[in-house]
Amino acid sequence: MNKPISRRRRRLSMVAGFVVFCAGVEQSFAAYEPLTPDDYTITEIAGSLDHPWSLAFLPDGRLLVTERSGQLRIIDKGAVSEPVAGVPDVFAKSQGGLFDVVLHPEHDTNGWLYLSYAYGHDEANATRLARARLEGNALVDVTVLFTASPSKDTPVHYGGRMAFLPDNTLLLAIGDGFDYREQAQRNDSHLGTIVRLNDDGSVPADNPFIDDENVLPEIWSYGHRNPQAIVVHPDTGAILSNEHGPAGGDEVNKMEPGINYGWPVATYGDDYSGAAISPFTHYPGTQQPLLHWTPSIAPAGMAIGHGEAFPALEGDWLVAALKAREVRRVHVNDDQTMTQQSLFTELGMRIRDVRIAPDGSLYLLTDSSNGKVLRVTPE
Repeated sequence: MNKPISRRRRRLSMVAGFVVFCAGVEQSFAAYEPLTPDDYTITEIAGSLDHPWSLAFLPDGRLLVTERSGQLRIIDKGAVSEPVAGVPDVFAKSQGGLFDVVLHPEHDTNGWLYLSYAYGHDEANATRLARARLEGNALVDVTVLFTASPSKDTPVHYGGRMAFLPDNTLLLAIGDGFDYREQAQRNDSHLGTIVRLNDDGSVPADNPFIDDENVLPEIWSYGHRNPQAIVVHPDTGAILSNEHGPAGGDEVNKMEPGINYGWPVATYGDDYSGAAISPFTHYPGTQQPLLHWTPSIAPAGMAIGHGEAFPALEGDWLVAALKAREVRRVHVNDDQTMTQQSLFTELGMRIRDVRIAPDGSLYLLTDSSNGKVLRVTPE
C-alpha cells in the first residue's frame, strides 16, 4: 500500500550560488524560484529493498528496480515481485553489485533492457554490461556485451551508470578502481573512462580514438574517478555526468568525446588522509568541471528537470546525494551563475537515484538495507 510520508521535520535548505567554471552549459528554461515543502507530497511506493540502485519505467507503468545485492525486482502498483530470474551472476561486495538498468530507446519493438554490474571475485573483478529481454518474471536472451579491462582486486569504484544517445549508441561509465587511479590517464585501460558502444556491444566506427592503435577503441572520454551519473538533456541533447571526488572535489562535467577530464592529474579534492593528490586544479589538456563541490556531497543518480508536474524545475540539474542526504538542485541563471537548493532533506536518508516519470513526477531511491522507492508529486 502506498504510504504518505509525514510532513513533520520538513525543512528547506538553500545553498549559495556558484560561478560556472566553463562555457557552454545549457541554461535553464525558467527563472529560478525555490521549491518549498508545501509544493509537493512524498509517497512511499515500495520498501524493504536491499540498497536499491537504479530504476526504469516500463511502458505498461510497472517499475524495474535493481538492488545492489544482485536482485532485479518488478514493482507493480506497490507490490514488489520475487527476484527476476536469469539475472547474471553479480559480484556483490562493498560497492560492487548490480547497478544500472536502462531500456533500449526502441524497447517497445525490440524488448531489450541493459544491466551493468560488478563481475568476478575478490582477486579479479570488473564492470560488466549485459542485455536481455523480460518475459514474465524472468530474463531471457541474456548476452554479455562488454567487460572492462583490466580486472582489479578492489571491490570499489565501478562507475556503472549508462545512457543511450540519440543515435542509439550507449555510454557506460567505469570507475578507476580506487587503487588504480593512475590508469585513468592510461588509454590502454578502461579504468577511469566512459566507453561508447553500439547497442549490440560492438565499437562505433566514429569513436574518437578508433584510429589510434595505442588507445582502446571503446574509450569515449577519460580522466574520470568514479562517475555516478550520465544524463542526456531531453531538449538539447547536451550530455552531463557527475562523479565522486575523494575528500571534496565532486564534479559535474559537460561530456564531449575524446576529452581528458583530468583525474588524478587535476582535481579539487584531497586524499582521505589529508595529503594532496595533485598540486593542480587546472592542467593543460584537461577539461575543467562545470561545477565542483567541497566538502563532498557524494553525488549519485541525476536527472534534468522537465515535464508539467514541476515547471519550476524545468532544465535544472537534480543530483541525488548520498552523504548530503538530499537531492541537490542546480539552476543556471541568465548571468551564468548557479543557484543551488537542497531538496527533500526532511527525509534524512541517503538518496541513490532520482528519476522523472513519464507523468513528470519524481521518483527517489533511498540507499539502505531497507531502501525505499518514493514518489514526489505536486501538492
